[in-house]
Amino acid sequence: MIEIGTGLTGGLGLLVVVVAGLAFLLYLVPLPLWIAAWASGAYVGLFTLIGMRLRRVPPTTVVTARISAVKAGLDISINDLEAHYLAGGNVVRVVNAMISADKANIPLPFKRAAAIDLAGRNVLEAVQMSVLPKVIQTPKIAAVAKDGIQLIAVCLVTVRTNIDRLVGGAGEETIIARVGEGMVSTIGSSASHKSVLESPDHISKHVLSKGLDAGTAYEILSIDVADVTVGENIGAKLQIDQANADKQIAQAKAEERRAMAVALEQEMRARVVEAEAEVPRAMAEAFRQGNMGIMDYYRMKNLQADTVMREEIASTGDEPSATPRK
Repeated sequence: MIEIGTGLTGGLGLLVVVVAGLAFLLYLVPLPLWIAAWASGAYVGLFTLIGMRLRRVPPTTVVTARISAVKAGLDISINDLEAHYLAGGNVVRVVNAMISADKANIPLPFKRAAAIDLAGRNVLEAVQMSVLPKVIQTPKIAAVAKDGIQLIAVCLVTVRTNIDRLVGGAGEETIIARVGEGMVSTIGSSASHKSVLESPDHISKHVLSKGLDAGTAYEILSIDVADVTVGENIGAKLQIDQANADKQIAQAKAEERRAMAVALEQEMRARVVEAEAEVPRAMAEAFRQGNMGIMDYYRMKNLQADTVMREEIASTGDEPSATPRK
């Protein structure tokens, strides 16, 4: 019994080893994939598939992409596809883009498609945009005509991908910025906002003639003004602000002149008080030098009293009744 159990255990162990070996062999040598490639006319060597496994390249992805290319009439070597995968590219997307370009009679060699894909752009979407142009809607663009009226415009820009300038060319943001700049300059050079409202197509044609797609990855087909709205009267607001500023400046200057007049008046009063303070000193000096007598002093006092009385009469407005002297 012991010998029978030992034999069964050894047989099961051998069976497990054989099954594991066959599974590893089938993983290392993808026979179904090799047969599918051979049957599709896109023959790939068996050792090439084994080498892909050893280089950690999924043979299914690369071989499937080659089969699609061969069926579409494109001759792309398996080494180019494997190298593109190892460089971090999307093999399936590149092959699909080349198939779409070939059907649309757009020249797109593999090296250019691979370069576009490795640059981070969607090469398949680029080919689709070459066949079916894309419409880009700009945000609201505000500009002021020469008569001071603000216009708010929205444009529709129809673009098509330029495959030759896709690597290194600017994107949609540059197109939108250039169109906005062109609209602002064109509306700003218009003599009146009414001319823009009457013929907005002239504005779009003028903007289109500036060659705004230079250095970009797109080709501008048309620029259409979708909507034009009259905004605020910027010229009138600027004039009102200027008038308020001039008013404030005039008020400041008037306040400055008033302050200078008050200061001058106070200065004159100070001088008068200072001069009046010198009168007693001058009188004392005149008494000492004998230039003024006691009668002169009394006459001056009477004159001062008469002056005070006249000031009081002028302030009250009542003339005292004249009493005859006895």
